[in-house]
Amino acid sequence: MSKRRVYSEATLAIMERFFQAVEACKDEKLIKISDYCKDNGIEKPHFYMQRKDRNRGFFEVGWMLGLVERCHVSAYWLMTGKGQMFG
Repeated sequence: MSKRRVYSEATLAIMERFFQAVEACKDEKLIKISDYCKDNGIEKPHFYMQRKDRNRGFFEVGWMLGLVERCHVSAYWLMTGKGQMFG
């Protein structure tokens, strides 16, 4: 069980964009969450706990890689919130 963690505001914003992008990709039928987790080495319970409570200590930057590589989510957008989500 991961301890609660105090993430910086910048990290929380990145995490929020990550979950927004996951939902957008899911809505567009680009991913299924269970497959995304399996393909990217994310333990599904950790994904869901982190999505529910952003201060859980499970989130890793590597979680974003599949969105960038497979779904063409902009890494620049994920990190900064500037520009378009897809690009």
